[in-house]
Amino acid sequence: MKRRARHTNAPRAGAALLVVLALALAGCSNKATEGDGKDDAAGGVKTGEGVSDKTISLGVLTDMTGVYASLGKSVTQAQQLWADQTNKAGGICGRTIELTVRDHGYDPQKAVAAYTELEPDVLGFAQFIGSPFVAAVEKRIDGQDKGLVLPQAWSANLLGSPYVRVVGATYDIETINAIDYLLTQKRITKGDKIGHVYFEGDYGENALVGSEYAAEQAGLTVVEQKIKPTDNDMSAQVAALKKAGVKAIVISAGPRQAASLVGVAAAGGFNVPVVGNNSAFAPQLLATAAGPALMKDYYIASSTLPIGSDEAAPKKLATEYAAAYPDDGLDNGVVSGYTAATLYGELLKTACENKDLTREGIDKALLGLDAFSTGFGITHDFSDPAAPSTRQSVIMKPDSKVPGGLKVVQEAQVAKPAESFTFGG
Repeated sequence: MKRRARHTNAPRAGAALLVVLALALAGCSNKATEGDGKDDAAGGVKTGEGVSDKTISLGVLTDMTGVYASLGKSVTQAQQLWADQTNKAGGICGRTIELTVRDHGYDPQKAVAAYTELEPDVLGFAQFIGSPFVAAVEKRIDGQDKGLVLPQAWSANLLGSPYVRVVGATYDIETINAIDYLLTQKRITKGDKIGHVYFEGDYGENALVGSEYAAEQAGLTVVEQKIKPTDNDMSAQVAALKKAGVKAIVISAGPRQAASLVGVAAAGGFNVPVVGNNSAFAPQLLATAAGPALMKDYYIASSTLPIGSDEAAPKKLATEYAAAYPDDGLDNGVVSGYTAATLYGELLKTACENKDLTREGIDKALLGLDAFSTGFGITHDFSDPAAPSTRQSVIMKPDSKVPGGLKVVQEAQVAKPAESFTFGG
């Protein structure tokens, strides 16, 4: 039977966020689906929104000024690198790729407004940061817009849509794999308590589903600490978890919260392993006071190899990115952004071969893609919209000597509990 202890200091604000998003959506257009398709005179290719005889326009909804600013910058620059490389090689289907970028600063109203602004003029979205914001427009996407969105978000709540497709393991699966790593390394065992510090909303609460399932399977107890994205000091959470006697901590939040959590715990002599989801790390943290503690006993689960890997694809991308952006550092946002952009490119090529560069043509191309790999450690299957593209995770550990600040400690694999996990079950 599942054993779970609740300790939370943050107020429940999920309802408030939904109200804000509902208000932002209230003014949205109820336009009928446009762009049923017209044949391009030159090649007989059917086209629709975002596609002219010379260009293919893709939207990018990112965060460059909010809680995920460093991630958003890296993801966006990596996608621009892909677009530049693609255009230099002649484009796709005789057309150049154009990315239209909007920074929403991880603000719900700005995110929904930016989607509403760009949607009529782009084929789809190569990036959309923020699970709650993607969820807020998902009904519009499914019901009328039907443009493919590749979110930089991994909430299982996004599964089921043929147009919003998660690239990688969802947060629940990722968390199960991370906890299983601690179990296999004998850092925790049956009967132990584990803490879970998580953002309110889709991201953190979906990760919590994973930790609860892993705990149920392994005979652990979960001690919860819910926080807001604006909460940067984790002192209260660390004190509560230390008092509760947890033997390990999961953090499903941003890089700032992870650095505070690990740093405060180390300063207080609370030496327990901490595992985080893929967006709970930035290499810039290693230059802060929390750096030594992060390198000692902090781990990240992700659906890609790190940018500092010695494998051919990460090494090539690291070299090309550094040449394009010499003043910026490397992080895993580069891999994630480039992977999503490359996926969109693969779909555009297939759609071109099928002479259908409409949104419908892109969606059909994705459903036929069951073995996609860019050399970053995991092969993805997009044939089932109700499933994530993989259940595997790579486990990494911070290391300041490695480009991008992460090294692999466990190659891509799926834990047995993650294999048996049922979404929504």
